[in-house]
Amino acid sequence: MKNQIRVFAPASVANVACGFDILGFAVEYPGDEVEIKLKDEPGVVISTIDGDNGKLPKAPDKNSVTVPILSFLKHYRIDQGMEIKLFKKTPAGSGLGSSAASSVAGVFAANILLGEPMKQEHLLPFALDGEKAACGIAHADNVAPALLGGFVLIRSYHPLDVVKIPTPDQLYCTIFHPDLEVRTSDARKILKKNIPLKDAIVQWGNIAGLITGLMKSDYELISRSMEDVIVEPIRSILIPGFDKVKKAVMETGALGCNISGSGPSIFSLSRSDEIAKEIGEVMAEQFKLDDVSGEFYYSKINNQGPKVITQDEDEIL
Repeated sequence: MKNQIRVFAPASVANVACGFDILGFAVEYPGDEVEIKLKDEPGVVISTIDGDNGKLPKAPDKNSVTVPILSFLKHYRIDQGMEIKLFKKTPAGSGLGSSAASSVAGVFAANILLGEPMKQEHLLPFALDGEKAACGIAHADNVAPALLGGFVLIRSYHPLDVVKIPTPDQLYCTIFHPDLEVRTSDARKILKKNIPLKDAIVQWGNIAGLITGLMKSDYELISRSMEDVIVEPIRSILIPGFDKVKKAVMETGALGCNISGSGPSIFSLSRSDEIAKEIGEVMAEQFKLDDVSGEFYYSKINNQGPKVITQDEDEIL
């Protein structure tokens, strides 16, 4: 049996315009990496966290990378010691599912090291435990796509029911992460508790249109459906220059441009690698006009989810 593994789990975009709390998709970059080594002594320990600037707790019952592992071990009544190194490459507080990437990477790696007693899709409840530890609420719209890859619909939480949606081959995502801070709790507090029926009808139509567009590879339908009339108009005030950036991105040839999760990152979908890169450059230029710096990423939609980077029984951490 292998006693060491290193895995990658992707960042993700949640909400996806009109799909507040029910839609998400994974990207190829950025993402978190986790290295796990089995040890003779019982207990799960975090020996190293790299890339978090010292902000994340090392206590196993508080970190999103280890909480799912502890739940997994408890479920199978396994008393196996593990040493974990976490490499944070997804910016924390970015709206890109940073804690979800860690949660998925941890339990995905542990499952493989222990002989894969559970199918990958069945790891979702454990990964959600990690998300809850980090955020206080077990939202699946980042965790599910990070684990399953591609676009995922959260049809229900009670019972938990997630559906992976087919993704067009030539669909690219561009993400810009500005050097701004938007607290998820603050972004939720400002949302309206009640919405007009006319807005709900528009939103329902867009959700149905977006899912249909993805399944039929109808890029024009995807573009027409990437409109959020409920959440984005409120949350966009937390991101300086958002409307101006969105207008410039759409003029570049994007299918749509919206807030990723609760922000401050924004994302755009397009039909080619060239356009995706150009969109990132336009985003950076527009934010710079408001003296906001940041970083952009672009890639195809990640349909794989987590993956093994190295797996070896002799290599030392």
